[in-house]
Amino acid sequence: ERLQTRPFLIAGPCVIESESLVMQIAERLAEWREQYGAQIEFIFKASFDKANRTSAQSFRGDGMAQGLEILSRVRERFALPVLTDVHESAQVAEVGAVVDIVQIPAFLCRQTDLLLAAGKTGKIVNIKKAQFLSAAEMRYPAEKVASTGNRNILLTERGTMFGYNNLIVDYTGFAEMRALGYPLVFDATHSVQKPGAAGGKSGGNREYAPILARAAAAVGVRGFFVETHPDPEKALSDGANMIYLDKMPTLIEQLLQVAKLVESW
Repeated sequence: ERLQTRPFLIAGPCVIESESLVMQIAERLAEWREQYGAQIEFIFKASFDKANRTSAQSFRGDGMAQGLEILSRVRERFALPVLTDVHESAQVAEVGAVVDIVQIPAFLCRQTDLLLAAGKTGKIVNIKKAQFLSAAEMRYPAEKVASTGNRNILLTERGTMFGYNNLIVDYTGFAEMRALGYPLVFDATHSVQKPGAAGGKSGGNREYAPILARAAAAVGVRGFFVETHPDPEKALSDGANMIYLDKMPTLIEQLLQVAKLVESW
């Protein structure tokens, strides 16, 4: 319910590289929660498995069992809501028992059994829009989840592919998705990704992420998904588009300022 009424930020590393990294970033989110109070909700995210890496040699994570244990400790230590993604229907019940938000990866947002399983958990389901779908077509994944009786749904824009190794954000799509009646999220860091463009892994340009995020706030988006890392250059996944952890407060303040301005209109 709070995600319907105030800005919220989903933030964390791309993948669980280690428990110490996860706790370091989660601690910062907890500090920001105290700093910004009721202005914005904070949700911690991290993947236990990056199942769609470009190369079979790329780091995927240490698996679901260990990943869920670490995410559970984040909830216990910092009282933060937690999000992670699922890739197979068989994972969903176990994941749903631990996290607050079950995320459907963009490439899998048409997988009916996965969407139905996520809906049946009763948890919030964040559906990421596929790079090959129009905004209007997101009604169908949402309808699949809603058919389970679960309308706790978020819809996330993460860029559309119109050519090789590049993504474009169509801001008119937010108006189309908003008409579906669910809170919107803008994935600022995956939207500046360059899929498969860095020799067996994805590239990107993190400098553009704040620009696109501010623009999303200006068209009324109140949910933001941002991957962050204390040293993105050494990150094991998606380092090229992750934002430096120490630069996050500036982005948060900018997004809140834009949101406040839009509300005054």
